[in-house]
Amino acid sequence: MLREYTDKDWPAVLAYQSDARYLRYYPWSERDAATVRAWIGRLIDCQSDEPRNVFQLAITLPEGNGLPIGSCGVRVNDRIRLEGNIGYELNPEYWQRGYATEAAWAMLGYGFDHLGLHRIWAELNADNAASAHVLEKIGMRREAHFREQDYFKDRWWDGLIYAILSREWHMQHKPPWLSEMVESGGVG
Repeated sequence: MLREYTDKDWPAVLAYQSDARYLRYYPWSERDAATVRAWIGRLIDCQSDEPRNVFQLAITLPEGNGLPIGSCGVRVNDRIRLEGNIGYELNPEYWQRGYATEAAWAMLGYGFDHLGLHRIWAELNADNAASAHVLEKIGMRREAHFREQDYFKDRWWDGLIYAILSREWHMQHKPPWLSEMVESGGVG
């Protein structure tokens, strides 16, 4: 399930964002309550923007306690060029279960079918093969490889850009639950 963030979500987000496995591909080495609360506060503030450009939603499990196990979103970068980007994160305890793929599918559908975007891209650390695999499963393809793009944790890291166009999205086979989820208002 994807839902809007509330101010009660920060402890669950802090818990997974503090996991060393989560932190591996990020420049920071730790997270604190103030930083996570501020991040969620900004996402909550974006919910009332008009027009709204940031649709970053909490990933929850229907059979769970409603607390976030991750986040996925599409952000409108350029309304003239109809371009946006997608990003996601997941509690490492829930990796390799298809949740990131399912959430990313849903947010691509929302970006193309409801926001009318023409192109959606994603940026990631080149060492994060699991994330690249998610993007490939949802039909995105690698457009760029930036060598030694970022320096953190005492080393240089390569970056990748993946993207998909609206016409490519509409031509591919999508899981049957996707249209049901988007049509029922389950996203956004």
